[in-house]
Amino acid sequence: MDLAEEQGVVSMTDEARLRWTALGDRSRQPAVVLLSGGPGLPDYLVDVAAMVADLAPVYRYDQRGTGQSPWRGPHTFARHVDDLAELLDEWGVPEAVVIGHSYGTDLASRFCLTHPDRVAAMLLMCGPFVGDWRGGDRAERGRRMSAAQQERLRELEELPHRSEKQEVELLTLAWFTDHSDLGRGWHWAAQGARRRRPVNWAMNAELGKERRADPLDGHLSELSACLPVRAELLGGIDDPRPVSALESLALRLGRPLTRIEAAGHEPWLEQPDAVRVHLRRFVRGAVDT
Repeated sequence: MDLAEEQGVVSMTDEARLRWTALGDRSRQPAVVLLSGGPGLPDYLVDVAAMVADLAPVYRYDQRGTGQSPWRGPHTFARHVDDLAELLDEWGVPEAVVIGHSYGTDLASRFCLTHPDRVAAMLLMCGPFVGDWRGGDRAERGRRMSAAQQERLRELEELPHRSEKQEVELLTLAWFTDHSDLGRGWHWAAQGARRRRPVNWAMNAELGKERRADPLDGHLSELSACLPVRAELLGGIDDPRPVSALESLALRLGRPLTRIEAAGHEPWLEQPDAVRVHLRRFVRGAVDT
């Protein structure tokens, strides 16, 4: 089925201009909004959008400071939450089915905390990770890398300036361990290192600092209370970030967690059929209610 694709640019109240893409029939409500991870990466969820765009229109956008949404000012969660609210207004979407991936789950959660009336349903995919999960993540990544790879990654991270070739190498080394199949993971990481560019490292640092100062951990009771009726989590069992952290979060929120076998942090790449089934079930349930 050929689905209509539209693109546009929206000016925010502070004059930032955000590039967006919609796939599917925009007259249908509610719409799906995909929030990509990073922070500091342009949108990369085109394959996910195609899995459900026949069920509901799917919107994606480059967050300010990434891709085709240039921005050189400061980054705060409040501003990024406002961006999404303003985009929904521009699209004529009073409430949305919000699907976040990785850092996008953190943004989705904070949007829900601020605008619960605008979230018809929410799927948190491979995040948010709360609690003491970083030690397990570092240990698992170390197990998946050779000593030479670990040393080379440290060397690249310590360089004050990197060439294009060095940046691609750094991102490939940093990302290939996200996958269950490390051989195919190297290919996907190298591909992403060329396409998901440029990385906005300043945005990554600013939002990372704010997340550490005001972690989502402290808002889980409030989040649980304001989640829509249809809210779920999904994660790859072989994500280096411990799936036990998602299991703990699911229990604290009182929401179901779908575990995708033989998949890592981007499960739609390694297990597209399984992810498609779960996404379509979730979106169909959200738009048919």
